[in-house]
Amino acid sequence: MESETITDDISSSSPLLPTDYSGGERRSSSDSSTATAALVLSTFVAVSGSYVFGSAVGFSSPAESGILEDLGLSSAEYSLFGSLSTIGAMIGAVISGKIADLLGRRGAMGFAELFNLFGWLAIAFSKNAWWLDIGRLSTGFGVGLLSYVVPVYIAEITPKNLRGAFTAVNQLMICCGVSVMYLVGNIFTWRILALIGTIPCLIQLVGLFLIPESPRWLAKTGHWDGSEASLVRLRGKYANIFEEATEIRDYTRSIEQLKDSRIIDLFQRKYAHSLIVGVGLMVLQQFGGVNAIAYYASAIFASAGFSYRVGTIAMVIVQVPMTVLGTLLMDKSGRRPLLLVSVAGTCLGCFLIGLSFLLQDLKLWHFSPFLAFVGVLIFTGSFSLGMGGIPWVIMSEIFPINVKGLAGSLVTVINWFGSWIITYSFNFLAQWSSAGTFFIFSTISGFTIIFVLKLVPETKGRTLEEIQASMFAFMAAEQ
Repeated sequence: MESETITDDISSSSPLLPTDYSGGERRSSSDSSTATAALVLSTFVAVSGSYVFGSAVGFSSPAESGILEDLGLSSAEYSLFGSLSTIGAMIGAVISGKIADLLGRRGAMGFAELFNLFGWLAIAFSKNAWWLDIGRLSTGFGVGLLSYVVPVYIAEITPKNLRGAFTAVNQLMICCGVSVMYLVGNIFTWRILALIGTIPCLIQLVGLFLIPESPRWLAKTGHWDGSEASLVRLRGKYANIFEEATEIRDYTRSIEQLKDSRIIDLFQRKYAHSLIVGVGLMVLQQFGGVNAIAYYASAIFASAGFSYRVGTIAMVIVQVPMTVLGTLLMDKSGRRPLLLVSVAGTCLGCFLIGLSFLLQDLKLWHFSPFLAFVGVLIFTGSFSLGMGGIPWVIMSEIFPINVKGLAGSLVTVINWFGSWIITYSFNFLAQWSSAGTFFIFSTISGFTIIFVLKLVPETKGRTLEEIQASMFAFMAAEQ
């Protein structure tokens, strides 16, 4: 009865829900699931923030020699500079959900870009380590906010049949940002490189004025007319948004009965499956060794006896097309199959790297450096195919709107904390045993396969509301 009443309310009171056009014909709800110009523009503006994320990650490697020479920093001071990005990101991640709920998804992205702009300018014009560190901390904070809000915004504006591919563009643009910084850093000075980093920030700030707010966030805050107007703009003037608008309204009204969520509320049994999946994927993503390879690729190649220049260039060549392939396959193969193939590849890649170091230690095979090279490329390509982006896609899909801010903040903080642990500890682990370290990473990837098979749901082709209802149903069946 409740659903019928709400449906009647929408059909009678919403002039934004078109009933006919061109002689009275109505488009089916499936026709609204197309990539309209407004949807593409909104996604492009959002993933400009992902590009900023990648630029911040890729800046420190090509800039290192120039900064050390120009500012006279020691290696320890530069290490602090590099690590401040992760620290800032953790701080930004802590409040990312709250900011996104308070200011809206667009407002949160704009807020983040103010910090990114300030950070890049502080780095570009710094005269000492103090301003350099302030700038790095500021960009890290902005990136921490963006790492949560960008995939959430894209997931909330995209039709269910396109959501996986569009959300995966987030990872593609991070990859592009890193790769471009690597390549451009060989041409320009570090100060010019920092100024180049401001360009995507400005693109997103301007673009935010041209795109609609998330219809689901507008519904959550009680702006029903605005939510429907946003859907019409995103789906097209003549699209039939009746079914989608009804589902959003029904779901939002059902959770309005719940009190404001606190962090402790996340640990209720009904959210347990979502939380285990979200946190588990982020932990396994980081402890599978991605940042050990991304941050220390040159050192890994050198230790293995392979040319680090050839190795790092090959990584860039493999990374971008594999990320594109993963984006194209996301809504065709589904999340789970793509994730399983990706993790199997990272498992094999780490095993080959570990085997290379083991053979080198035992002096058993002359071609062990080439084996390390192959292992790194297999890992990089496999990670880019799915494990890099899919955890963020699933994170944006599985949490209900009433706890999405808190849960998203928690999951994002855990991801950044895991990143810091691996980047900080890798050198110590490598000193203990390079082969053992990569065998550990390979074992964790093997465990990830079991985790995905047992717990991760397939979210392809389902609305956000359907996904969240199925997560609750899973927990009810377990009781």
